[in-house]
Amino acid sequence: MKYQAIISAPFGKLGIRCSDTDLLGIEFLPQATKPQAPTGEMAKTICQELDAYLADPQHEIDLPFELGGTHHQCNVWQAMLAIPSGQTQSYGELAAKLGSSAQAVGQACGSNPIPIVIPCHRVVGKSGLGGFMNHAEGDALDIKRWLLAHERR
Repeated sequence: MKYQAIISAPFGKLGIRCSDTDLLGIEFLPQATKPQAPTGEMAKTICQELDAYLADPQHEIDLPFELGGTHHQCNVWQAMLAIPSGQTQSYGELAAKLGSSAQAVGQACGSNPIPIVIPCHRVVGKSGLGGFMNHAEGDALDIKRWLLAHERR
C-alpha cells in the first residue's frame, strides 16, 4: 500500500492516503514502520490536522474527504461525526437513531476508512469497550482505549 505520508502517534504510526484534494484513508501501522514525509500539500495539511488532534483532543479535525461506501455505511459515518470529543455512544444507541441494528452499525464502524477523523472509537458496546477496526482484542483495542483516554483528559 502506498501512502502519501506516515506520521508517528503515541500508539504507532498512521499511514495517510489522499488525492490532491481529499483524504481517502488512514491506517494504523506498527510502531516500527518508518515515518514518511508528506508528498504533497494535501498530505501536509492532513498531517498537521492529525498532529493538532494528537496534541489537543479538543481540536476539531476539518478536512475534505471522499469515501466510497454503502448508503448505510455513509449514514453511520455521518452520525459518528456528531459524537463530540470525550463522549461515547453505544452501537445500540446509534442504531436506534438510524433505524438500524447494533450489529450493522458495528460493521460500518469496522469499515470506516478514515478512523480518528470519523471517530468510530467513540462508539462502544452497551456494557464495555466493544470492538475496533474489526478486532475484539489486542492492539486495536489498545488504540481505542488510548484515543478515548486522550479525549477524556
